Amino acid sequence: MDKLDTVFCCPFCNHGSSVECRIDMKNLIGEATCRICQESFSTTVTALTEPIDIYSEWIDECERVNNLEDDAA
Repeated sequence: MDKLDTVFCCPFCNHGSSVECRIDMKNLIGEATCRICQESFSTTVTALTEPIDIYSEWIDECERVNNLEDDAA
């Protein structure tokens, strides 16, 4: 079985492999941060959360916000 990615492409500056995800199980917070443009996203996590889950939630939230802006226009 292939390992899941742990670094990703930034949805804001589009640099590949610039987003790293950190999971703080003590506080149940996951954070994805771009080391190029410093954009970040935080979400709650569970014991089953992987870095790809945090990144996917960030992408989903970006799409949701963009769709809200399109609907308002």
